[in-house]
Amino acid sequence: MTSKVIHSVNEARVLSKKVLPRVVFDYIEGGADDEITMKSNVDDFNKVRLLQKVDGTISDPELSTDVLGKKLSFPLVLAPCGLVRVMHPDGGIGVAKAAKSAGIQSVLSTVSGNSIEEVASVADSTLWFQLYSAGGRDESKKLIDKAEKNGVHTLVVTVDTPALGNRERDRNNGVTTPLRITPDNVVGLGLQVLSKPVWTVRMVQDGVKVFNKTRSKSKSKASRNDGKSMLSMAASPFSWEEIKWIREYWNHKLVIKGLMDVNDGLTAASLGVDGIVVSNHGGRQLDSSPSTISVLPDFVKEIGGKLDVLVDGGVRRGTHIAKALSLGADAVMIGRPYLYGLSVSGEQGVSDVISALKSELKRSLILLGCKSVSELRSQKWLAK
Repeated sequence: MTSKVIHSVNEARVLSKKVLPRVVFDYIEGGADDEITMKSNVDDFNKVRLLQKVDGTISDPELSTDVLGKKLSFPLVLAPCGLVRVMHPDGGIGVAKAAKSAGIQSVLSTVSGNSIEEVASVADSTLWFQLYSAGGRDESKKLIDKAEKNGVHTLVVTVDTPALGNRERDRNNGVTTPLRITPDNVVGLGLQVLSKPVWTVRMVQDGVKVFNKTRSKSKSKASRNDGKSMLSMAASPFSWEEIKWIREYWNHKLVIKGLMDVNDGLTAASLGVDGIVVSNHGGRQLDSSPSTISVLPDFVKEIGGKLDVLVDGGVRRGTHIAKALSLGADAVMIGRPYLYGLSVSGEQGVSDVISALKSELKRSLILLGCKSVSELRSQKWLAK
């Protein structure tokens, strides 16, 4: 098992690719269709330019900030990601522990592979819960009640998955959407798995059943058309009526994730939500959607100050965090970056990625001549 310290997101990605079978790495890495949106998320962050100002008096800028009533050591939240236990046995527990140690928040996915009970037991107040619900209002109610029972006080509702995006890497790797390893594809995946012994040993030691050795004898329509069945199970449509009901039912902080149209942001604000996440699901849903950083200013202009505005998609450097805050975001979320770290060395890998981004952000503020992240929230730090 590697004990190498990870110094950047890119380094974590390179190491992750060495550790994981292609099918798992592609699940992390891939986007929808031609992956135009996924690539533009990163490219458009890189196009934003920062303006350095001379101030040699700043050596320890203030990075802490308040987001949704919680103090964060710096403006970063770990986004909800599915199947994290397939990346490493530490799974959602390791992610939550790393976030807690760093003084930031993590969001547990409904489909993380770890129960909310076991993750909440190590996360305390640093855990938010993301709601997927393919079973309608009854299922949503059960999940919401379970989250509240386990001490969660911020609910994140993902609204951009009324159907799953066309993730061709998964299909080309011979797996269904969402990722599922079955007897039908195990032979084709055999060489992938055997060529990555570190990952394989971890999974065996953890007792994760990578290979499903039993098949249902049912000849139902669902079993005959497993791919279509899995797709419908993973789709999670939420209407504004559903959001209104959740707002009335849930008495704590409510965040809507997956907004790209500022008019949807205004609707969310009118329903009394506490925050929104400008997000295109990392380019995994509607391809040719604009990048998140390109539409962020519209949201800030219309609803900034009325509720918290977060952004995800394409964040790979501390400078990216600085750019997002300079454009008015209250914080950023990351998904792929911490998954790379998790796959390399579990909880420690996640901690390394968090630390790398925090160090980069601190260095960026010193070089900018900026005293704090609150002062950073001004376009004077952006080059024209």
